[in-house]
Amino acid sequence: MARVALITGGTRGIGLAITEAFHKAGYKVAANYAGNDKAAKAAEAEMPGLKCYKWDVGDYEACQAGIRKVEADLGPVDILVNNAGITRDGFFHKMNVDQWREVIRVDLDSLFYMTRPLVDGMRTRGFGRIVNISSINGQKGQAGQVNYSAAKAGMIGFTKALAQEGANKGVTVNCICPGYIDTEMVAAMPEAALAKVVATIPAGRLGHAPEIARAVMFLASDDAGFITGTTLTVNGAQYIAG
Repeated sequence: MARVALITGGTRGIGLAITEAFHKAGYKVAANYAGNDKAAKAAEAEMPGLKCYKWDVGDYEACQAGIRKVEADLGPVDILVNNAGITRDGFFHKMNVDQWREVIRVDLDSLFYMTRPLVDGMRTRGFGRIVNISSINGQKGQAGQVNYSAAKAGMIGFTKALAQEGANKGVTVNCICPGYIDTEMVAAMPEAALAKVVATIPAGRLGHAPEIARAVMFLASDDAGFITGTTLTVNGAQYIAG
C-alpha cells in the first residue's frame, strides 16, 4: 500500500516541487496551502490523484481538523514535510509585535500544531518521517529577518530534540536548510540585488526547487532509517555550518 505524505505549503515554490516528487514516486499525497486557490487547483489538475487542503498551519484547531480530513480521505499520514512559512521582514529596531508574532506563529508554532496530532500514530505504527524545511538564515542569521531567523533556528532545535524521542520507535526527524532557491519570491528581487546574492554563492548559481525535493525524498525513504536529528544544508557552499 502506498504511503501517505502530507506537505504544508505544498502548492507553490519549494513545496510544490516536493509535492511533485512524492506524487511522481507513487505516494498518496496531500498538499496543504493557506490561500492561493488558483495554485491549488492548478496542482490538482497537473497531478491526478493529488488532494489539496486549505487551512492555516498557524492555527492549532485548524491543523487538527485538516489532518483529520486528510486521514479520512487518504489514510494515516506516514510522512510529514513542514514546509509552510512566511516572511515579514524589517530591521528589528523598526519591527512591530505583529510582524514578530505572525512569523513565529506560522513558521515555528506550526511545527507543534502539525506534528503533535500525527506523532502518536507514527510511533504506534513503528514508522514515521518528519522533514522540516528551515533556511540558511536560520543557521547564519540575516539582517532584516530577526523574526524569520529566530523561527528557522528554532526549527533546527525542534528537529534535534524530537529526533531523540522518536528514534527507538521508527520515527525519524530531520531538517533541510535551503540556500537561495529560484522560486517566485527570489525571482521577484531586484536584478542588481539578486546578482549580489549569486556572487556570494561559490556554486555560482541559485538552487533549484527539485534539488530540495530530492533531498526530502531521500530523508523520507526506508534507506534513511538510521539518519535522524540531522540538518542538511543545500546552499551551494554559501554557508557551511560547523
